[in-house]
Amino acid sequence: MLEVKGFGPQSLKKIHDHLGIKTKEQLVKALEEGQLSKLKGFGEKKTEQMKRELKVHKVTKERMLLWEALQLGETIVAEMKKCSEVKNIKQAGSLRRRKETIGDIDLLATCSAKDRKNVVSYFTSMKNVKEVLAKGDTKSSIILVNNNRQVDLRLVDPLQLGAALQYFTGSKEHNVHLREIAKEKGLKINEYGVFRLKDNKCIAGKTEEEVYRTLGFTMMPPEMREDRGEIELAKEKKIPKLVTLKDIRGDMQVHSDWSDGYGSIQEISHYIRMNYPHYDYITITDHSKFMRVAREIDEKKFSKQMHEIREMNKKLGVDFVKTGAEVDILADGKLDLDDELLEQLDWVTASIHSGFNHDNTERIIRACENPFVNCIGHPTGRLIGMREKYEVDMQKVIAAAADTRTALEINAQPERMDLNEQWAREAKEKGVKLVISTDSHQLTNFAFMKLGVFIARRAWCSAADILNTHSWKEVHAFTQKKKELVTV
Repeated sequence: MLEVKGFGPQSLKKIHDHLGIKTKEQLVKALEEGQLSKLKGFGEKKTEQMKRELKVHKVTKERMLLWEALQLGETIVAEMKKCSEVKNIKQAGSLRRRKETIGDIDLLATCSAKDRKNVVSYFTSMKNVKEVLAKGDTKSSIILVNNNRQVDLRLVDPLQLGAALQYFTGSKEHNVHLREIAKEKGLKINEYGVFRLKDNKCIAGKTEEEVYRTLGFTMMPPEMREDRGEIELAKEKKIPKLVTLKDIRGDMQVHSDWSDGYGSIQEISHYIRMNYPHYDYITITDHSKFMRVAREIDEKKFSKQMHEIREMNKKLGVDFVKTGAEVDILADGKLDLDDELLEQLDWVTASIHSGFNHDNTERIIRACENPFVNCIGHPTGRLIGMREKYEVDMQKVIAAAADTRTALEINAQPERMDLNEQWAREAKEKGVKLVISTDSHQLTNFAFMKLGVFIARRAWCSAADILNTHSWKEVHAFTQKKKELVTV
């Protein structure tokens, strides 16, 4: 328990001595039942903080961030493809649905029945295997070296791959709803296929499309399968075309070595043009002067940076790099840079980096009301597994963003993923434009864009909902309309 923030040795000793608690499980139960509040020094504020820290610690210990899971999953899939007996291998479970945190990694593979033993042996003998938990004919489980993460491999017949993939992708709620509908149609659905109840004949299962079509639905993207209305949409053939990575035309939050980034503007622009040739623009958004720990820059330095960016674009022969800032929203809702400078920038993201223990709703709303603020960065301030979101009424923030034509950011940093899918979907439904940004501080961070796209897909967003799938001409029109609306 000493690993959990807020559970120091004195607190633990007092809990043990006065309540006779000896195990973590007893402590969690006592905390939930309010027994700790009987002790001197354990008021409501302290016990609520202890609950929050326990929740954060649980995520760190029991689950992994989506980014880590993706890398692990892709590495193991690549290794298993080297096994000649493997005909096909796919990710499944919550990893395929792209949930923000993942428990175990689920994989499905096809091979002939006679080769199953060899495939299982290959899987359980990989060099990164620490422990073999199970080694069966159709299912095997391993624990990986270094991170102690579990990976499950299921082997299925090629003719059943679609049914198995649908079943093991989930979610549980989605599958239960499907089974109820199948039963009403005189059918049964499981990991082996779709069967007629009257004669138990399999009538579908080779592909997921076939499974869904047999039940009367169009294909539902894995990210939507949470039983949140997607089945009803699929019945009416109204599943939206979700945004993809290829739709993204630029990154709207990028940090250079002018503040706390590790690349020069020249290095960043050349790297992007080489590795992301479909991008039409990037926006340099270094920190304002409040962020002293991030080598902050003031109005004078921002003016110099704007000149460097203009010179950079001349060398490139195209207006590729856009001027911008990530300006701090101060405690009173004012901004950390003068409006005179903000008005000159192509793009302004306003973010909170302090005052996490207060309700920040009005603070953010005031920033939205500034005509030169184009976007609110990482709106809830959470860090998954490290820090809970600060207190903020997101429904009020979304309403303010809609009223002031301010975009909200889906920050794709692995530990942020903020906005999450819940608030991104609500923002979309209220007509608020979303921006997917990597918040890159080094060149490798640009790969995080896929995480932001996954959040947007889980929020049912199409390309039209995401501002940076549009041309810069359209982005500029968006910023100009806000100035006209708010100034009036």
